[in-house]
Formats: sequence, C-alpha cells, structure tokens
Amino acid sequence: MKKAFPGGIHPNYNKELTAGKPIATLPLPKKVRLLLQQHLGAPCEPKVQKGDEVTVGQLIADSDKFVSAPVHASVAGKVVSVDSEAIEIETDATNSEFQGSPASYQGPEELRQLIREAGIVGLGGATFPTHVKLSPPKDKEVHTLVLNGAECEPFLTTDHRVMVEQGQAVIDGLKLLMEACGASKTLIGIEENKPDAIETLKELSANDDNIQVFGVEVVYPQGGERQLIKTLTGQEVPVGGLPLDLGIVVSNIATAVAVHQAVRQGKPLIDRVVTVSGAGVAEPQNVLVRLGTPVQDLLDFCGGLSEEAAKVVNGGPMMGKALSDLNAPVTKGTSGILAFTEDEVRIYEERTCIRCASCVDACPMKLLPNYLALYSKRKRYETAEDINLFNCIECGCCSYVCPSRIPIVQYIQNAKHEINIKRRK
Repeated sequence: MKKAFPGGIHPNYNKELTAGKPIATLPLPKKVRLLLQQHLGAPCEPKVQKGDEVTVGQLIADSDKFVSAPVHASVAGKVVSVDSEAIEIETDATNSEFQGSPASYQGPEELRQLIREAGIVGLGGATFPTHVKLSPPKDKEVHTLVLNGAECEPFLTTDHRVMVEQGQAVIDGLKLLMEACGASKTLIGIEENKPDAIETLKELSANDDNIQVFGVEVVYPQGGERQLIKTLTGQEVPVGGLPLDLGIVVSNIATAVAVHQAVRQGKPLIDRVVTVSGAGVAEPQNVLVRLGTPVQDLLDFCGGLSEEAAKVVNGGPMMGKALSDLNAPVTKGTSGILAFTEDEVRIYEERTCIRCASCVDACPMKLLPNYLALYSKRKRYETAEDINLFNCIECGCCSYVCPSRIPIVQYIQNAKHEINIKRRK
C-alpha cells in the first residue's frame, strides 16, 4: 500500500543488524532505578519508603490524576532510596520471577481500569497513558482501532521481533483494545520491509473478518499516527484535532502485548523489549529488560561499546535523545539504545538558508519548517504559532534533508519548550 501523506524521507534503515535475531533476555540487574514519571501527564507519588521490602509487580508509585500511569516494582527486593525523581530497589534475585494469574473484568470500563492499574502506556515512544486513549468523550464514538506496526525509525526492530515471536499475544491484545474502546474493526499497518511479520499476523487473523493486515510503503515517518491513518484510511486528522475526531484510536504493537499480559497473566508493565544497535555496539540485538535497569547493563550484555563509539542515543536516530549518563535507567519509553561512531555523529557548521525548500517538500505535516526555524531562532514565538508550530510532530525530516545543516527541528523544539514554560507560569 502506497503512502498517502505528503513528504517523508528514505534514510538508511540499518535494520538488518538485529531484524533476524530472536529476542534475548537480560539477566536481572543488581539494582533498578524506577522513575516516577515514565509517561506523559502527572508524575506519580511514591507509595513506599526507604527500607521497605517489595515484591515483583507491586505498586510502588501512583497518582490520583486521570492522565498518569502507576509504577510497579520490576524486581523483588529492598527499597534503598526514594527521592523526588525515582525509587531505587536492590534486587532479590531469588524472588524476582513474576508469577500472576488472569485478571477478571466486566465490561469496557472495568477493562480500561485494569489497563490503567497495570501502568500501561504507549510503548512506541510517546508514553501516553493507554487507558486515557481508550476513553473517548461521550460525544465521540470509536469504530476503528489502528494497530501501528510500521516501526519506521531506522535501526529499531523491537516491534518486528515481537510480531514474529509473539503474534498470538498481539492478536489477543488488539482484541482487548477493541473491546476497551468500542472499536468494531482493526487495521494493522506494517512496513513492507517486515514480510515475515506481515505473514505471521495475516495467518493468525485469517478467521477474523474484522481484522485486516496491510503491508505499507517503507518511508519515514510512516509510523506517525496521523501518517498511518492517512495511508490506511485515506482520512486526515484535522489540524488541532485528534484521531478520535475520526472515530479512530491508534495503538502500538508492544502496547497490545502489554495489555494481553495484564489481562491474561495479571502482569503489570515491568519490562519491555529494547533494540541495542549501531556501529558502536559490539553485538547488536533485541533484549527483554526489566524497567529501571541501567543502560550500561544493556550495553555490557551486548558486548559493550566499541573503541569508535562516540555517542549513545535513547530511542531512534531521528527522534531519540543523546544520553549523557550511561547509568540512566531503561524506562517505559525506551524503544532503543543506539551507539554511533565519531564519523556518524560529525557536527557540521550551520550555514545560511539557501531557500531551496527541501524541508518543505520533506515535511509530512505540510508545514513551512524553514520559517518555523527562522521565527523560533529569533524568538518570534507568536509568529511561529501562527503558522502552526505545534502541529510539528518533530520527526526530523526537515533537518535530515537541509543542505545548509540547519538544526531545524531543534529550533522548533526549543520554541515549544519556551512557550510551554511561559504558559505554566
């Protein structure tokens, strides 16, 4: 299926480094550091104190705000510190194997509450609390669930391996998601560079008339929810609107599996699959890891960093963030840990815009990135807002194609940050 949205780019995908490797499991870390905010929305408040003994899967932090998601102990052990940002637990390796039982519920509302209590958020990187996304306002009716299996960021292959190895859990999870939001059908979009995943899900859903699996064109950012909706349905989310305005809810492959585990196994979100890859990693692979594990442990498990490694990124190369501390913990939003060499992260000097409009052509949101960057750089924030600054999805296509090496998306991000700070005052 060809893309239906404008713009987009074709970077080097480099998925062959890990796409064919089965998911490995990281041994238990000696200690985990679980952040109180691993999601969009209100941060959680600790429910434990230093010195407490906790069991694996125990609720340790929560919030009374609707837009939030609780945090659970990813290992059993002793709480060794609690501060304003995180809870640290020293692992009891003999008791950290999770053992749960199926949860029971009656109706969509109780199912959404169960998903909330499991701490599930969007695992594609957005980390929006899933129970919120599944709770449409009374004047909105959901008819379609879009399951996002595009995984268009270069290097990342976690969803790919999950679809191949845990396809039945994906199908069961999407049926639970449909029940929770009231959707009557599901459209699954998977980029065509994952033929084994497309085949697996087609076979597993062959008897379900209300589930359709589509191979979609390989182009970045096909996995943006607005872009995938446009490709699969031909519909366009209105400016300033949400997929709900079209009667659509979008969820991610790993999120569907997390919902399956919460309902069928009673397991809260305590681990996730992370792609560890890049030329700076000795043995790239996909790894199942407990939340709160230090990034350094992941890298050590994958043979460590090479001598040429110069930069480590949390997430994909297009939208990820550079890590300054390798002891930073894996969170619910960590889809990848990538290590790049010096040649790959060379810093270029920003030059003057030559008005080629390459950024305009590449923008999947039909914006004017050149002017957004200019106004943002000059702190003309109101003017930037007038030309839809906040419609930018920060995919980075503009910066990627700019021949003058202008860090366009960074200027846009800074402007949004400054505006949001002013609004909170």
